[in-house]
Amino acid sequence: MLRNYINGEFREAADGRTLDVTDPCTGEVYETSALSGAADVDAAMEAAAAAFPAWRDATPAARQKVLLRVADLFEERADELIAVESRDTGKTIAQMTDDELPPCADQIRFFAGAARMLEGRSAGEYLEGLTSIIRREPVGVVAQVAPWNYPLMMAVWKFAPALAAGNAVVLKPSDTTPASTVLLAEIIGGVLKEQGHPAGVFNVICGDRETGRLMVEHPTPAMAAITGSVRAGMQVAASASKDVKRVHLELGGKAPAVVFEDADIAKAAGDIAVAGYFNAGQDCTAATRVLVHESIHDAFVTALAQAAKDTKTGHPTDEDALFGPLNNAGQLAQVAGFVDRLPAHATVEAGGHQVGDKGYFYAPTVVSGLRQDDEIIQNEVFGPVITVQSFTDEAQAVAYANGVDFALASSVWTKDHARAMRMSKSLDFGAVWINTHGALAAEMPHGGFKLSGYGKDLSAYGFEDYTRVKHVMTAI
Repeated sequence: MLRNYINGEFREAADGRTLDVTDPCTGEVYETSALSGAADVDAAMEAAAAAFPAWRDATPAARQKVLLRVADLFEERADELIAVESRDTGKTIAQMTDDELPPCADQIRFFAGAARMLEGRSAGEYLEGLTSIIRREPVGVVAQVAPWNYPLMMAVWKFAPALAAGNAVVLKPSDTTPASTVLLAEIIGGVLKEQGHPAGVFNVICGDRETGRLMVEHPTPAMAAITGSVRAGMQVAASASKDVKRVHLELGGKAPAVVFEDADIAKAAGDIAVAGYFNAGQDCTAATRVLVHESIHDAFVTALAQAAKDTKTGHPTDEDALFGPLNNAGQLAQVAGFVDRLPAHATVEAGGHQVGDKGYFYAPTVVSGLRQDDEIIQNEVFGPVITVQSFTDEAQAVAYANGVDFALASSVWTKDHARAMRMSKSLDFGAVWINTHGALAAEMPHGGFKLSGYGKDLSAYGFEDYTRVKHVMTAI
């Protein structure tokens, strides 16, 4: 059984309730986890609040030392982390080994360095006879909720900047993917103990949406941070407003990939296919909405459809598979529903069906002939489905790209540098990639606008989101 981690101890839910955890490759229950209620949330928040003063007052170097050791343990226990995460999510072993574990360790080390690089305005006299200084401080206890599409990596994006800045953390994984977060608690808790810090600095509570609601509405946290759906983000923002908590939201996406007539069709189609199907398309930045110039539309659709047919979904141990199953039965039903409801003017160029009779596998799919107001264009599918629309000129490309409620990520495919710069200015998204899609660096911010939320992950901006600014003025 996967248990909560509160104040340095693994505990079952106070009332003994549990949740089933399902293997997405088989659809069968393979484990149970704690289903936390109000008593568990109270205990975790109490532990975090008690630990916060000592952690806040620890030197940046001491906090850095903890995070650096955690990063080392990520690498030392990589096989264990990969196996646990793959079982919980269906991710391929190759994806975890090559694309997730190394960035996780790197991102922890980045924030370990950020702990010792607090920046602010220099002290100065802005009024005669008075000197002003700026203090940047941790906000306090932070309630964090991680999603099921990248359970381990998104946990890193949450806890690493929060701990680096001096906050105490209560982290809840998704109810469908709690295993790696529970293992993470063992790792971080062990390091805190070894280095003489309070156990309550980092806590994990497992549970469902109700557990998350109790966390956000609890009076102790000064901040709530979530990566999840737009609906969940709206609920968190509404709940947090009751006592004016700070909120950090990384929500949905509907990323356009805008392909101009001078792009390398074969390369763009191949790269976009990978960016759209990676992790079964369960990625807020996935290149799932292609806008292609009318002069190369047919050739591009042919190339993209072939790329889809050449892309394989399979078991995590299948070395030829780019991605594994969708995470859960509900997500499979959602993806299939979008395809089943396609309008008559749409054409399924590849895929469009479930794969196998066991688990939640779905074929790499390409849909063409779509219009801007179609459901599948306007709403997030969150699966291995790429749509294609054509445009006539740059202005129409911008209008189509921006004509959705999401604004997280986008890409432009062209050899014309001036056009790329114009598009990067005009596209209303938190990230614009040029002739690539989906690359992330720990030093660069990740976050969106509109219904994609607010606040930044990664980078110094992400670190600063977990701090508050205080002005101190003294007479001289």
